[in-house]
Amino acid sequence: MDTTQHLVHGAGLGLRRSFLSQLVTSPPEDVDFYEVAPENWITIGGKFGKQFRAITERFDFVCHGLSLSIGSTDQLDEEFVRAVKQFMAEHQMKLYSEHLSYCSKEGHLYDLMPIPFTSEAVMHVAGRIKRVQDILEQKIAIENVSYYAAPGQEMPEIEFFNAVIEEADCDVLIDINNIYVNSVNHNYDAEAFLKAMPAHRLAYAHIAGHYQEAEDFLVDTHGAEIIDPVWKLLGKAYELYGVFPTLLERDFNIPAMPELLKEVNTIRAVQNAWEKQHEKRYA
Repeated sequence: MDTTQHLVHGAGLGLRRSFLSQLVTSPPEDVDFYEVAPENWITIGGKFGKQFRAITERFDFVCHGLSLSIGSTDQLDEEFVRAVKQFMAEHQMKLYSEHLSYCSKEGHLYDLMPIPFTSEAVMHVAGRIKRVQDILEQKIAIENVSYYAAPGQEMPEIEFFNAVIEEADCDVLIDINNIYVNSVNHNYDAEAFLKAMPAHRLAYAHIAGHYQEAEDFLVDTHGAEIIDPVWKLLGKAYELYGVFPTLLERDFNIPAMPELLKEVNTIRAVQNAWEKQHEKRYA
C-alpha cells in the first residue's frame, strides 16, 4: 500500500482530558498523532481550551465522532457538521471519522446501535455520508463497529460495510478489535473479514482492549489491555496491506501514561517489524 495517501502516520493515541495537562508540560516522543471526539472539545474554553490549543498547534490530530448518528432516520444534524468543519479548520485537524451505526431516534440513545444490514439501509446511510462530505468539503472515514445483534439482516456484515463505503465513496477506519470481537460473537473468520475490506480506502486504524463475558461473548469496552490475538490480527493487516497509521483507544480504567505508552510502542514495534519484512522482500 502506498503510505503517501495517509494524512497521519505512525502510532497514535486517543486524547483524554485526564492526561491533557501532562501532554502540555511533557509530551511523549512516542506518539505520532492524537485523536479527539469533537463533541467533547468544540465548546471547551478556559484553562482546558488553552491547553488544547497548545497541543493542536504542535501535533497532528484527527477527529473521531460519537454522535453524528449516520444511520439514524432522524434528520441529519447539519448544524453539528458545520460546527465540526469550523473546529477542524481552527485546529487543523487532518480528517474526520465516524461509526457505521446510529445513536439517536427522536432523541439520543447514548449507545452505538447496529444498522440493519439491508440494501435499503445501504442507500440511506450512503446518502447521509455524501451529505456530510459535501458540507465538510472532504471525504470522511467510516469505521466498522462492534455489534451484539443484527436485526433485519439481509446480507453479511462485510457485504453491507463494503456496499456503504462504495456507494458513499468515502474512506475507511479499520477497527482491528471490532473485527476480532465480532468474529467471536458472530462466529466468523476474522482474517477473511479483514481480507475483504476495501483497504485501498484505508485512512487509519483503531486498536483497543475488550472484556470477555464468556468464551463466546466479548464486549468492546476499550477498558483493558489488548490481547495477543488482536495484536496478531493487526500484524496480519500490515502483512496484507502494508503498514498504516494505527491508534490506541483507551476510554475506561485509563492507566498512567507509561502504561499507555507501552501499548503505543507495541503498535510501533509491530509496524517496524512489518516494514523491515517489506524491505527485505523487495530489496
